[in-house]
Amino acid sequence: MEENLIVVCGAGGFIGGHLVADLLRQGHTRIRAIDLKPFDRWYQRFPGVENLSLDLRELPACRQAANDAFWIYNHAADMGGMGFIEKNKALCMMSVLINTHLLKAAREAGVQRFYYASSACVYNGAKQTDPNITGLKEEDAYPAMPEDGYGWEKLFSERMCRHYTEDFGLVTRLARYHNVYGPNGTFDGGREKAPAAICRKVISAKRSGRHEIEIWGSGEQTRSFMYIDDCVYGTQAIMRSEDITFPINLGSEEKVSINQLVDIVESIAGVKLERRYDLTAPKGVNGRNSDNTLLRKMLGWEPSIPLRTGLEKTYAWIYDQMMSGSSKDAVVNLS
Repeated sequence: MEENLIVVCGAGGFIGGHLVADLLRQGHTRIRAIDLKPFDRWYQRFPGVENLSLDLRELPACRQAANDAFWIYNHAADMGGMGFIEKNKALCMMSVLINTHLLKAAREAGVQRFYYASSACVYNGAKQTDPNITGLKEEDAYPAMPEDGYGWEKLFSERMCRHYTEDFGLVTRLARYHNVYGPNGTFDGGREKAPAAICRKVISAKRSGRHEIEIWGSGEQTRSFMYIDDCVYGTQAIMRSEDITFPINLGSEEKVSINQLVDIVESIAGVKLERRYDLTAPKGVNGRNSDNTLLRKMLGWEPSIPLRTGLEKTYAWIYDQMMSGSSKDAVVNLS
């Protein structure tokens, strides 16, 4: 009997690429990987996979993506770190076309299960003003006041998934990611997130001999960061679950300030840098952390890879990329 087809949208990006890699490690033989970027800009690309470059903002492309699919993982979006999403709100909002058209195509194709990668940016900003925040629970998304642009798109797309389930019976699963990081992702060019940006800045400072680093904001703002291996495992566990029929947190509860994040990377690099704070730069909310109470209840599991462990691997990968002269346009090409 032929294996069911699994479709990964956004497969040329960071999380999508790691998800495809893990599906292959598990022995799946029918995988369709889709991304807008040309193949030479995918972060990971694999032989034996149906790799397609499609613009999923367009309905015909989504129909091609969903054809004969059993499960669809939607990680496709125009996004980046805070420096990108605060300055490109319209672009981020346009990603609503991707999920909307994919849902329509999935319903038409008789897809059995649909996964949407949401974000902690959906949470009410008024509940994230204190760096000492204990954690955001799933119900804290309402009353709605998400991150302008990107957060509103994510929240709207969550509602679309909900209503496609209610109105049409399409089984949907949703996770709210909290700051995913790791190797094989963006580390320069403006779309990178804090862990990768800090690694790059520390490496650059050490190489140049100018032992200083620029930090966006006061450095006191807090976050939790989830290593990619935990993200990929949790994503698939949520997708397989029969009971998680609502948006759920997927993140670490290991909260740190940005200053503490820099401390860890400096320790890995064996260097101490003078810090300069840019209080005019995008910094996001003052405090954000994941509350995993519901995740532990539903799965008996939560992300557990320590931040230092994940950062050591991330730093080593970014260091190798920078030493080889690779940039944000470079990819790991395994075909």
